[in-house]
Amino acid sequence: QVQLAESGGGLVQAGGSLRLSCAASGSISSINAMGWYRQAPGKQREMVAAITNGGSTNYADSVKVRFIISRDNVKNTVYLQMNRLKPEDTAVYYCVGLVYRGNVVDADYWGQGTQVTVSS
Repeated sequence: QVQLAESGGGLVQAGGSLRLSCAASGSISSINAMGWYRQAPGKQREMVAAITNGGSTNYADSVKVRFIISRDNVKNTVYLQMNRLKPEDTAVYYCVGLVYRGNVVDADYWGQGTQVTVSS
């Protein structure tokens, strides 16, 4: 099993920045990629950013340029630096750890989520 603990959410004004952290513990050697998803009220959960063990990254079009995902393999922690935040970025942000079998996700582990609220 893998345990993920997010931190760093909060309230920020539009144009501001926040950094989310996700600390992983447990059977982390099985994880092939880490990522961040978000879910706004009344909307489906959507992928925000992901990073593989090799360091390859992927971003949703809505956050490209503004958000940066990174990882510290020594601390087993993934970060999401969020800049130039907009009110539409308001959501609960979830950290996810993915286990792949070939190109298919074989297992996924989720954190409890952290609230990000951007005021206009």
